[in-house]
Amino acid sequence: MKQALWKELGKQLLISVGIFSALFLILYIVEWVVPSFSGVLLQWHDPAFVVGIPASVIGVAYVLTIRNPQNYTGFVGGIVMAVLLAVQFFLLRSYDLVILQLAVFIPFMLMSFVRWRRQTLSLSASEQPFYPEWLPLGLLLISLLVLVVIIIADYALATLVIQHNSWSDNIVLKLIGGLMIASSTLANFILIYQKIDAWLWWAVYALVGMTFYALIGNAFSFVLFAVFLLVNGGAGIAWVKAAKAQK
Repeated sequence: MKQALWKELGKQLLISVGIFSALFLILYIVEWVVPSFSGVLLQWHDPAFVVGIPASVIGVAYVLTIRNPQNYTGFVGGIVMAVLLAVQFFLLRSYDLVILQLAVFIPFMLMSFVRWRRQTLSLSASEQPFYPEWLPLGLLLISLLVLVVIIIADYALATLVIQHNSWSDNIVLKLIGGLMIASSTLANFILIYQKIDAWLWWAVYALVGMTFYALIGNAFSFVLFAVFLLVNGGAGIAWVKAAKAQK
């Protein structure tokens, strides 16, 4: 069983490579057809862009793997992705996001790996596999409260420490940045307990990311987050179907 799960991770990594190969081919064609896009979509001169490519490829493989709520091996890819993202954010001098990846997301993924693995391997041949479910109403309300708290805290951090400006400056971008951090934090945490709500937060993260990069004019990252939305949305639908099948 364990060997089959690891093979699935390798299979999804190959699929992810294929997805990004097709994506880069399309972007190359767009840059060739529209010269004004040359060097805008594919910024090979930027080290942060280069580091972000394997992070994205491994990240998509990670999501495709944990579409199966029994497959804990995907979190190994998730941890590698988080390390690469920490390097990327360091190159971009976004040191708060470096800390977020290393001090929050990686520990959450380690916890998910341990919990999912223990739960999967403890099943006997006669037992039914675990199926995902929704958060109870009480925990859902608590998660919404946590979301608001994180957004407010990030807004204050951006204003007082990072940007050193007034509370009324860059309101939209600050709120969007806070929502990206809050939604991805909730998604990573809720995944530990295999709740379907995690994919809703990943969808929010992707949609807000698309909005953010549209506002700042980063075409490649906009396309990248559109890919994330499709992949995360597909995983969420798979979990909803699994929950319905159980009932």
